[in-house]
Amino acid sequence: MRTGSEPMTARSALRFRFWLCVWGMVWAIFGTAAFALAGRPGWAAACAALWLVISVDMAVVLRHIRQGPHYQPGRDIPPYRPPRNHPYPPPRDPRP
Repeated sequence: MRTGSEPMTARSALRFRFWLCVWGMVWAIFGTAAFALAGRPGWAAACAALWLVISVDMAVVLRHIRQGPHYQPGRDIPPYRPPRNHPYPPPRDPRP
């Protein structure tokens, strides 16, 4: 819900998150290769699993970056009011 106090210069952290993914992917690839060469298959598998998680996160981040900016109301739009009619009635008192 909008409160009307959002900053005018709000920016998405997607590009920063992308570069963190790149940094993490470099270290995950390095860790996978280093542990595989050192004969530590458990640690190599852990780094490979981390590599997979980072790859999925990077795909999500890139998808959001490619979607572009979404509509954000300006300062002249007042904050949204909470709905008055709730979809569920209030709970009843079980006592007679």
